[in-house]
Order: sequence, then C-alpha cells, then structure tokens
Amino acid sequence: MDATLGLPILVILIAVALLFDFLNGLHDAANSIATIVSTRVLRPQYAVFWAAFFNFIAFMVFGLHVANTIGTGIIEPEVVDVTVIFAALVGAIVWNVITWALGIPSSSSHALIGGLIGGGMAKAGISAAVWSGLSKTLLAIVLSPLIGFLLALVLVAIVSWLSVRSTPFAVDRAFRTLQFVSASLYSLGHGGNDAQKTMGIIGVLLYSQGRLGEEFHIPFWVVLACQAAMAMGTLMGGWRIVRTMGLRITKLTPMQGFCAETGGAATLFMATFLGVPVSTTHTITGAIVGVGAARRMSAVRWNVASSIVYAWVITIPAAAAVAAVTYWVVLALR
Repeated sequence: MDATLGLPILVILIAVALLFDFLNGLHDAANSIATIVSTRVLRPQYAVFWAAFFNFIAFMVFGLHVANTIGTGIIEPEVVDVTVIFAALVGAIVWNVITWALGIPSSSSHALIGGLIGGGMAKAGISAAVWSGLSKTLLAIVLSPLIGFLLALVLVAIVSWLSVRSTPFAVDRAFRTLQFVSASLYSLGHGGNDAQKTMGIIGVLLYSQGRLGEEFHIPFWVVLACQAAMAMGTLMGGWRIVRTMGLRITKLTPMQGFCAETGGAATLFMATFLGVPVSTTHTITGAIVGVGAARRMSAVRWNVASSIVYAWVITIPAAAAVAAVTYWVVLALR
C-alpha cells in the first residue's frame, strides 16, 4: 500500500470516483424513470427531479452493506492501492461512456466491478480476487433480472385479477397515481444500491492510505457526497437510454409500469439489505420484459432485449480489460 500519497492526489482520485458516481446517475437515470416517462404519467423534466430526490435520500433507509461488499468483498483490501483504484475507475468510466453514447443500457455496477477485477488482477494476479464475494455478485447477474421478471409477471396477474370488474378508464387512472409510489420505491432502491458502490471504492481508497484507522468503515461525508453525485447525474438525465428502456423493449400501460417498477424495487430492496451489489439495469429490464411477456410473448421486442443481454455479458470483461491496460500504462509511465 502507498500510505504516503499526498493529499492533492488523494482528492483528485476521490473526485474521479465521484465523477463515476455522477455518470452512474446519468447512465442509469433511465432505470428510475423509463417506465413513468413511457406511460406519460410524468414528463421527462419532472421525472428526473422526482427520481433524483429519492436517489439522494436512500442513505436514510438502507445500511451500508453493499458499500462494505465493494470495499472488502471483490478484491483483497491489501492489494488495493492508488493505481488499482485509478485503473478501476477508468475502466468503468470508459465503458459507461461508450455504452451511453451507443444508447445501450449496460450495467454501471458491473463496469465498476469489472474495473476492480481488472486493476486488482493486473497487480496481483488471480489471487487478488475475493471469490466468496465475487461469486455472490456474479450469481446476482443471473438472479436479479430473473427475480425482477418473475415478480413483475406475478404482479401483472394479481393486478389483472383484482381489476377484472373495473373499467379500463378507472384502472388507467388508478395506476397513473400508483406509479408515483412505484417509481419512488424504484428510485430509492436505485440510490441505495448503486451509490453505495462508489462509497465502497472511496472507502477502500482511504483505508489503503491509512486514513480510516485500523477498521474499514465508510465516513458519513463519503455517504453524502456519493448520494449527491448520483442525484446530480440523474438530474442530467440519460435520454438515449430512456428511449431504449421505456419505449423499445415493449409498450407499457400505467398498470404495467407500476408492476415493472414494483417488481424491480422489491428485487433491489432485498439485494441491498443483503449487501449484494446488483445491477439496477438488469433488474428493471427483467421486470419490463416480464410485464410484456405477461401480455403476450410477441409483445416483447426480443431482438432489442437480446442486444441488451449481449452488452451485459461483455461488460465485466470489457471494463476489466480497460482497467488492466490502464494499470500497466500507469506503471510504465512511472
């Protein structure tokens, strides 16, 4: 560990981490607002304020289990130094910018995890990985969209049965109101899970510099800074990805939007309380596909959904590769 790092460099690295958090909010804004925008319950400019507010206050609801997993459960803390953190952030940011420019809703979470893996293994090889935490995260890649899919599918069935005697107009009006609740819950889950990933990165950086004492923990100022950075990113929006998530996968009604958001929120709440860093992108996409499939299988544009899956598969190795190259370049320039 490089415990003698100067304060200016440390501040710059924390700023880079907060930039990633900002881009995370920008990139994943669609996860919070795609359904409420596509059902025309809220205009985009109002939806981003709604989502940003609940992104910010998420720290009041959840603990810091995910932050601790990222800080100590992906790469051995003893391996982490300034170069590893810098490489991890560059790998995640580069991949986020590429997929944002192409309008592909890839996972910022897994880009960051890929960056950590790439930077850590470039330094110390395979032994750098904490396989217990990493395997839990990799399992969540499969389970989070599947759980979101199943919960949304079940919710559509329950809601349809409960609404069978109501007129379409009454159902539409009721769920336009209820979507405010479901969108709030999803934004809360998004802020709770995703912002904690950057908290973990900053926390392990401070720990590697001997600035947290003997025990790893997340200082409160780091919590506030990360929640604020994500909220600001959400305010800036991510309209390219909103279009993919809200309009191109399947056409949504307010009732279906409510079911997708509620199913996704329930998945995020469970994962966050368990300390599992899941992808909000994977989760909401699985839920949207679930409500589309509940109507009929042909209602889902499977070619769009499959292209998103391809992006998921390559996110971790792509970000890891960029991070590893960055690590080696930095070492060569020293």
